[in-house]
Amino acid sequence: MKQRKIDLVKRFAAMALTAATVFMTAACGSEGSNVNLVESQEGNERIVNLFSPMEKTDPNAENVARSAADKTIIMAEEKLGVTLNYVTYTAEDYQDKTYDDVALDRARNHMDDLYLLNPDVIQMLGEEGLLMDLSELACVKNLREVVITANTVNGRLVGIPQEVVAYGLFINKDMFDQYDLELPETPEEFLECCRVFKENGIETPVGANRWWLETFVLAQAYADLYNGGNTEAEIAALNSGESRYSDYMRPGFEFLQEMIDCGYIDAKKAYVSEAIEGEGADFLAQKTPIVMAYWGAANTDTAYGNPDFNMVVIGFPSSRGQMPVMPMTGYGIGINAEHAEDAMRVLDVILSDEALQVYAETNKVISSSKNVEVDCIPALKPLNDRIEENVYVLGSNAGMKVEQWGNTCLIVRELLNGATVDECMAEFDRLQEESLAQ
Repeated sequence: MKQRKIDLVKRFAAMALTAATVFMTAACGSEGSNVNLVESQEGNERIVNLFSPMEKTDPNAENVARSAADKTIIMAEEKLGVTLNYVTYTAEDYQDKTYDDVALDRARNHMDDLYLLNPDVIQMLGEEGLLMDLSELACVKNLREVVITANTVNGRLVGIPQEVVAYGLFINKDMFDQYDLELPETPEEFLECCRVFKENGIETPVGANRWWLETFVLAQAYADLYNGGNTEAEIAALNSGESRYSDYMRPGFEFLQEMIDCGYIDAKKAYVSEAIEGEGADFLAQKTPIVMAYWGAANTDTAYGNPDFNMVVIGFPSSRGQMPVMPMTGYGIGINAEHAEDAMRVLDVILSDEALQVYAETNKVISSSKNVEVDCIPALKPLNDRIEENVYVLGSNAGMKVEQWGNTCLIVRELLNGATVDECMAEFDRLQEESLAQ
């Protein structure tokens, strides 16, 4: 297998979409060969094979997120006397297969024991019966309820993350103050801010990439569903076909179309840009006042952790105000894992409160354990305050028959590529009809 040398920003972006794990490489894929696979083999009688984007094989990579995970892996190796053999993959450009493409292929062919997976892949593999039930692990009793809800497929807990990933808008507060703009709460207020920036010579007010524009859509689609006190009934209506996903999604897609039409985002650039790599330089250079990213990007110098301006992170505009979007990633174990017993033991160590405390303190993130808390940096306080109030939208929910995170990402990309809003809604209707026929 051929190992490619990747610069720090791209290496960090390879972990983006799961915040400390997989997220940049969401389920939207294209054809290509697996030339980016890197395998690290270590001689040890007890080995657990982990497929991950963390690139442990490059010891010189400075990456807080990877370091946090590695600390917990080392705890498991020392406690259990096992060695984790990493196989890694990083999509280097938009023409490569995504991490998800490769993960699905490897899991379906039972090539590894332990997998670090995006939410859409967890749901897909869970529905195919290819992931083990993790509900009997000792660590499960400490998990936040939202983690269990998001990763339970057909009554089986098939994925567990080390953190709760929260997405928000990263704002150059100095630029907002320069034009006397308040931080937006609603879609209308957000568009007005963009209008003011555009009229004052800011060419592209919102920096975007090919992965994360769905956060705007999901915040607007499900603000009421998750915060209106009727969540279970609304999801049941969607799963039965009584309600249509397209009705929920339409306002968010119309919002994105207006941003494209007004030039507030560059659709052509976004369509081919990797996360952070595509828009990060302009944001840090104060050419673009707004980008979207996940919690951990605010803590990491290879992303937005050291800007030369006052930065704040807020929720996405919605009918209920600033709305965090929280997709769930996680570790899963293959149903036919060769070293399943040791893989289970490894998960119980790295997901224990002791390990998650180390992980959260290193990475300064929201822990998947309800018993672990870490103070956030000041920039993240507005986003954290909403989460502490239990105000958020789940970007992924395995209880919904139509997978949300990956499908919405793919359909948003069709919008970026010129599809109409009606055509995008027809695709949601098609997906829902397929789910009802199963």
